[in-house]
Amino acid sequence: MKVLILCGGRGLRMHELTRDMPKPLVPIAGKPMLWHIMKLYKHYGFDDFILLLGYRGDRIKEYFMDYPWKNHSFVLDTQNSRITLLEEAENWKITFLDTGLDTTTGDRIKKARDLVGNKTFMATYGDGLADINLHKLLVFHREKGRIATVTGISKKSQYGTMTVRNGIADSFVEKESREGIINGGFFVFEPGVFDYLSAVEPNILEKHAMADLARDRQLAVYMHDGFWYACDTYYDVMTMNKMAEEGMDRWRVWK
Repeated sequence: MKVLILCGGRGLRMHELTRDMPKPLVPIAGKPMLWHIMKLYKHYGFDDFILLLGYRGDRIKEYFMDYPWKNHSFVLDTQNSRITLLEEAENWKITFLDTGLDTTTGDRIKKARDLVGNKTFMATYGDGLADINLHKLLVFHREKGRIATVTGISKKSQYGTMTVRNGIADSFVEKESREGIINGGFFVFEPGVFDYLSAVEPNILEKHAMADLARDRQLAVYMHDGFWYACDTYYDVMTMNKMAEEGMDRWRVWK
């Protein structure tokens, strides 16, 4: 099954790191966020990737072209310029698809239509890490029988909340109330999703296609209660790196 990863954003909210680097290459524990995401999918047997490139897509191409020799011990036969790795490397199949510099999320996915074909496929963002069980996600998708499944994350309030009656607090709960369910990425799509991605141009996946799918009751929601973190800012990157340093890298399910 093919896995599409949105890698085209500029990462403006972490411009300290992304002036010359695409957001998915921002390092977490010495490896790009994109590498961690791909390792998660590989752990569950999904290793056929389509990287939807945009801003500085050349850097992502360079990273994976150089990855084997930069990250593994090897023997170089200078007579024929042949490299033999001394360690087992990741067995990934990667398609690098240039989808445009300022293309919207929905239109990036739509550009992969011919590569996906008439088959179920997965998709996610290049900046979110989680310990989600992708096998359970796929089983849930098939059980619901809808065109699309999105991973839902219960968002908790960052503030203490109160219930109030006649100006008097009945209760006070510190940082435990839930504000709602947010889009956690980690999608499963049927080919029918391309009809929704073609309904509006330009098509923002989160604003157009998903709203239309929900309207038609074709959007299932798989609730994930485990670890999930979206790296949107420089602070998020520092937080994730600190987690890794302290052995709290719960997203590394392949350990």
